[in-house]
Amino acid sequence: MSPIKAVLFDQDGVIIDTERDGHRVSFNMTFKEFGFTDEWSVEYYHELLQIAGGKERMKHHWKTKGFSKPMTEEEMDALIPQLHKRKTALFVELIATGKLPLRPGIHRFMKEAMDAGLKIGVCTTSNEQAAKAITENILSDIHFDIVLAGDVVKNKKPDPEIYNLALERLGLAPHEAMVVEDSKNGVKASKAAGLKTIVTFNGYTEEEDIEAGDIIVSSLGDPDGERAKMRKGGIADFDGVVHVKDVVALFG
Repeated sequence: MSPIKAVLFDQDGVIIDTERDGHRVSFNMTFKEFGFTDEWSVEYYHELLQIAGGKERMKHHWKTKGFSKPMTEEEMDALIPQLHKRKTALFVELIATGKLPLRPGIHRFMKEAMDAGLKIGVCTTSNEQAAKAITENILSDIHFDIVLAGDVVKNKKPDPEIYNLALERLGLAPHEAMVVEDSKNGVKASKAAGLKTIVTFNGYTEEEDIEAGDIIVSSLGDPDGERAKMRKGGIADFDGVVHVKDVVALFG
């Protein structure tokens, strides 16, 4: 029997392609509401994605470019939690209204994992409220054994802390779990934790150094929808759809 007992999913860019049309848009809406003229472009937000965490990105923006209204570090540190709280509310609203659909194959893959008796978890640096909006609403028919989000760990990806914590709480060894990630930082975190990793790259991450992934595909693919393109992996007779049974057999 295969040793794989769980599959852990990153959220942003893996479950929903949230970065460009979700988080970035929500940040810009928040800045406008708070009287700033700052607007993060698609290209600039890609740069900011190299920094894990929304609060951390705003602090980096302040340090490197400065906000449109001059602020001291003390003022910025006091304001950032307020900005992030409002940004999260706007982001959750986008999810709740169905403006951010699931990525191809993600729901099918999770259902296959459930049917196979695997434990399912989410490990994300995104806010806990945003994670719950996805796991408890859009994916309400999926049983999640663990959802780790936001500031549950001190060190965010590429540090492996969140994956190490997931393994600890599930009572599993690294060889007993696999991960679905989408970015360089995510892959660094999962591999540092000793986990087999599927990478489903997107428009923001396809040019990043994600080659450490064990399987690299454009998505998980759907039989009646978008088919995945495989860049790396050993799935025999691949037809554009990544199935749990095939990955478990490969990793086992």
